[in-house]
Amino acid sequence: MTTSVKQKPLRLAVLISGGGRTLQNIHQHITAGKLNARIETVISSRNEVAGVELAKNAGLKTIVIERRSIDADTFQQRLTDAIGSVDLVCMAGFLSLWQIPDPMIGRVINIHPALLPDFGGKGMYGEKVHKAVLQAGRKESGCTVHFCDNEYDHGPILLQRKVPVHETDTSETLAKRVFQAECIAYPEAIKLIAAQRVTLDGRRVRISTEPTG
Repeated sequence: MTTSVKQKPLRLAVLISGGGRTLQNIHQHITAGKLNARIETVISSRNEVAGVELAKNAGLKTIVIERRSIDADTFQQRLTDAIGSVDLVCMAGFLSLWQIPDPMIGRVINIHPALLPDFGGKGMYGEKVHKAVLQAGRKESGCTVHFCDNEYDHGPILLQRKVPVHETDTSETLAKRVFQAECIAYPEAIKLIAAQRVTLDGRRVRISTEPTG
């Protein structure tokens, strides 16, 4: 009889710049035993945001590195140092571009509130994305979990979830529907990585039925 070896929890750094809803979703999945991961560090690029208070109240190690108060090179170095040697970095509404060091390539993911490659890029976040989707007359939207490179919303796509766009939608109602999809998609993506089922082949992401490690 063979005995399965339990995988060690995936060590996460979660990067935020705002309210922390995505952080909260990940943390809830972990505490409910639905996600084999552990949040080692929460890093915020802004101090006076609800996500910082949320992280502290959850007992999570929280570091604030104010982007606006330091030069770009110092910010990049402090961010890299604070992230350290975690297994995976999860962008969760982080609005600053991190120049990812080579050893971390393939270990940083982000979730975007649209179906990339459409409606992405610098300055495309939050309500701006949903307004653009509505103005374009799209019949569906959704969210994308992708690996990060050193361009905004550009890295290889890991998975997507789609939602319908209704005739009566506003940017607010569409945002709520997309966020519901995000709450499913991001934990699902992290779970696949934790289970060692994800490999990168150039810009293609391959998901196996069995662990690859």
